[in-house]
Amino acid sequence: MTDTKADTKAPTQPAARDEPAPGTLPLRDALVEILTRVAAATLLSLFAYGAIKRWLADPTRITLVLLVVGACVTVGLSLFSRVPSRRDWTPFAFICAVGGTFYFLAVRLSPGIQLIPETAGAALQLFGIFWELFAKASLRRSFGILPANRGVVSGGAYRFVRHPMYLGYFLLDLGFLLVNFGIQNMIVYGCQFALQVGRILREEKLLCDDERYRAYRSKVKFRVIPGVF
Repeated sequence: MTDTKADTKAPTQPAARDEPAPGTLPLRDALVEILTRVAAATLLSLFAYGAIKRWLADPTRITLVLLVVGACVTVGLSLFSRVPSRRDWTPFAFICAVGGTFYFLAVRLSPGIQLIPETAGAALQLFGIFWELFAKASLRRSFGILPANRGVVSGGAYRFVRHPMYLGYFLLDLGFLLVNFGIQNMIVYGCQFALQVGRILREEKLLCDDERYRAYRSKVKFRVIPGVF
């Protein structure tokens, strides 16, 4: 899920609209919004059903149920995001967005090699989920799956890094991977991390057309991890 943002305030001017006025959304765009949200809800439901069945068979696998919680937070809340004023439909952006969001469908849910204790992995996941929620609360409804300009946010978690939501994703994924390690999951999460970097770069390319975002970027230097990236 993409975390497009921008909340710079202009005290002497009314804020520009970041979403179409009610009743003005073109039919094609309305159909795209409906179809993408229905598809997202369907895929999330199928994944959650299969994962919860496995968890009920072995309730000690806390990281498995937290993976479902994280997927529900990531995909579920995007179903209620605002309609963007501009969206990136290029093939690269589409692959990064869809692959980086629905990667969990390719994750091997069966137990793997435990590199760290289950509780340690769950702690990483919980921190990632809470940080993601903090970032989403900072955005309010300015997030979604495809890269888009839904307005610029600079408060809350966005005071520290430009893409704090991706740090939450990383911790959630890392917690599950270290407890359920295997070749398949290593490949899936390796691709996932690469796709997330691609999403970040595409989002910034789109947002840099906005003067408010360029001003925000000049103040907040790092994308995800202060001093690193």
